[in-house]
Amino acid sequence: MMSMLLNNRYQIIRTLGSGGFGDTFLAEDTQMPSGRSCVIKQLKPIENNPQIYQLVQERFAREAAILEELGGLNHQIPTLYAYFCLDEKFYLVQEWIEGNTLSAKIQHQGLFNESDVREIVANILLVLQFVHSKRIIHRDIKPDNIILRQSDGKPVLIDFGAVRETMATVVNSQGSLTRSIVIGTPGYMPSEQAAGRAIYSSDLYSLGLTMVYLLSGKSPQQLETNSLTGEITWESEVGNISPALKTIINKAIAYHPRERYSSALEMLEDLRQLTTHISPTIPFDNQANNSYQSTVIANKAVENLSEPQVTKHQKDKTNNKLGILPLSAIIGSVVGMFSIGSFWLLRPKNVISQSQIEGMATPQSQPTVKPAILEPQPSVKYTANDFSWLSSRRVTDADLDGMNGYTLDLMRNSIFARHGRRFNNPGLQQYFDKQSWYIPKYSPQDFPSNLLSNLERMNVESIAEYQDRTNKRFFGK
Repeated sequence: MMSMLLNNRYQIIRTLGSGGFGDTFLAEDTQMPSGRSCVIKQLKPIENNPQIYQLVQERFAREAAILEELGGLNHQIPTLYAYFCLDEKFYLVQEWIEGNTLSAKIQHQGLFNESDVREIVANILLVLQFVHSKRIIHRDIKPDNIILRQSDGKPVLIDFGAVRETMATVVNSQGSLTRSIVIGTPGYMPSEQAAGRAIYSSDLYSLGLTMVYLLSGKSPQQLETNSLTGEITWESEVGNISPALKTIINKAIAYHPRERYSSALEMLEDLRQLTTHISPTIPFDNQANNSYQSTVIANKAVENLSEPQVTKHQKDKTNNKLGILPLSAIIGSVVGMFSIGSFWLLRPKNVISQSQIEGMATPQSQPTVKPAILEPQPSVKYTANDFSWLSSRRVTDADLDGMNGYTLDLMRNSIFARHGRRFNNPGLQQYFDKQSWYIPKYSPQDFPSNLLSNLERMNVESIAEYQDRTNKRFFGK
């Protein structure tokens, strides 16, 4: 295998690992000018049965399509380059992530401190929220499946279990297709997953035990279990960490799913309570700045994961000491609010529904530079309703909370407007026609979807999902 050119394209460099479902190789893509490195996963059904080969092949294609979507929309999931079948084996060709797994980091550098664990876990929770929103369960979260990327230090989630689960398809004694093996790593997977019924909180359970490993260096098999409750006893194995973090871990690894976090966002919110808030960097758009006469201080925050907890009362007191805004800024704010209020009063009474793309539609993905997540930045100011920052960082619920449906609709559709799209909805068109930076070029039907970056597409989807979840729409879908 080491000397062969796989599929007349991929030169195998070395074996990265072997398992029950096949082997993993580091390879060079000889048909790319850069000769880029890639990871090739060679998978083989555990049952050599022509009766199920066709079905496994169809499921493999579906799972590969899911991996392509996940990796194309999130920079902390490897990109899928290709997939193919050869000699009754199945192959995935994925992005090579240069870096070290969390297990390797522990072995080379020792235990992680609490601040580092919080930052890593916060990043992974955002990835998991994205994955779960696609109705996908990872099924095998553990230190070996999280790589700290060398280029930016971000954790990357690898080795999703769905494809391996497909390879485990067999025919049972009744002649029905079933899966013979539960996907997951003993110790890291909860009881319901071991019984073949993984749920979203199963991934959070595995992540909680990964946190324990980072803080203690102990795998789940090395920890004691309460024989009465089934809960894992781990607190005596870690050093001095905050009581709040202990509470978060205990809730994540609770034996019964009903006692765990119901979602990645819920767990992330508790984790964020350990941090202090600072304002995000929002790039200036000179044209957008000229279209407004007011300046307001950004009221949304990105959590700084390395700072101690600050209560809301303390933050309010601090904010009161910041001083008084210049008179010109105050006057500008009043003018800005009056302008927005005037547009509200003059809006059309009968509003026409937007086309699909103005709502939930997400254009096809294309390779692009992927954005960083949870990067603390200095405090800055930005102009009212200047949503140009949606092209440079991910939107979060913290950015959207408190906004009404009207503002959320403007926010989401500003992403399309900045690329020159017109709108079927007269209210939206009237609003953007008043913006000095807006240059309409395309009809809604002729708008090229590839003008949007991966980040912009993700933000369109995130805002639309938030609007549907909170029932906040003004112009409709």
